[in-house]
Amino acid sequence: MKILRAWGGALLYQCCMTVSPPLQQVERTCVRDRNRKLIYFAGCDYFRLASHPQVLKAAAGAVTRYGLNVSASRVTTGNHVLYEKLERDLANFFAVPEATLASNGYVPNLMVAQALAGQFSHALIDERAHGCLADAAQLLDCPVIKFRHRDAGDLARIVGRLNHSKPLLLTDGLFSHDGSIAPLKEYLAVLPAQARVLLDDAHGAGVLGKNGRGTPEHFGVSRERIIQTITLSKGFGAYGGAVLGPGELRAAIVSGSRAFSGNTPLPLPLAAAAIAAVKILKNDRKLRARLGKNVGFVKGKLISVGFEIADSPVPIFSITPRDTCHAETLKRRLLAQKIYPPFIKYPGGPPSGFFRFAISSEHTRAQLDALVGALAGDR
Repeated sequence: MKILRAWGGALLYQCCMTVSPPLQQVERTCVRDRNRKLIYFAGCDYFRLASHPQVLKAAAGAVTRYGLNVSASRVTTGNHVLYEKLERDLANFFAVPEATLASNGYVPNLMVAQALAGQFSHALIDERAHGCLADAAQLLDCPVIKFRHRDAGDLARIVGRLNHSKPLLLTDGLFSHDGSIAPLKEYLAVLPAQARVLLDDAHGAGVLGKNGRGTPEHFGVSRERIIQTITLSKGFGAYGGAVLGPGELRAAIVSGSRAFSGNTPLPLPLAAAAIAAVKILKNDRKLRARLGKNVGFVKGKLISVGFEIADSPVPIFSITPRDTCHAETLKRRLLAQKIYPPFIKYPGGPPSGFFRFAISSEHTRAQLDALVGALAGDR
């Protein structure tokens, strides 16, 4: 932690984080790091739709047909048929009444919080929730209480102290740092009937559940008390975000959220790309089957040699090195197999850093074997 003296003499605290070196993604499952081509098991493009030919064709065609940008808010003159089509397609994909588009994946939770400010007695937030949820909690105009990470018992204890309350629970669905999933069914069981859940399902959308509808589908719970927010830059490989829910929620956002009304929507080629990506993920069930097979292969092999990782359909797992020497050894082993070492320092993760691996549907068996060989050899 660094202490910086900022404008006016105020003290600011800054984590020791830096921007990572530039990488060029090539051949869908590799990156070029300086002069080396390495297999890429990082990022969040779980189906590699960001480089899918149909998605790229849709974006290129929209540039020619529509240009880049509407250059206005959707509540003035910036609405467009592509935005409305994408919203309809997302509502259909997730089987919800309405989808309200956002310009990026960070904004949907802010839109919800601005629209519903003053309607809840408390905001109850997982202590390791994504930063956009922490920012959203500050906009709700109510006390904010943290509960222990993925701990339904601690949540129940807090709820028990809040008499006659109407809380809003804020949590990730799938936590991106280690691939763990929020115990959504247990949360709903201990929350009062009038409570609601703001579920940031950025990494669960498209990945979890029989149809890729995310954490609620994965657990088979009703959406009646859930507001699900998603991003289009992870499983869908495009860009933008959305709020999923009933029509009255959409009306509240359009009329009460400055993050919606004062914001220029996402560029039109990206909207066209997202439409193509949603269609692919809805119709091509082989993609999800391939992802599940790849995840099962890697996790099964690693669990068999003693790795403590969740045996789940989540394409993410992490390894925290014992010390600096161990981290360097793992980096060397990965590079020896021509794998980019995804060692990161990220808010919510171990402060000394960790390896975060992401499996995709497009990795080949040879690439998966290389990853297993590099990691299993450390045991």
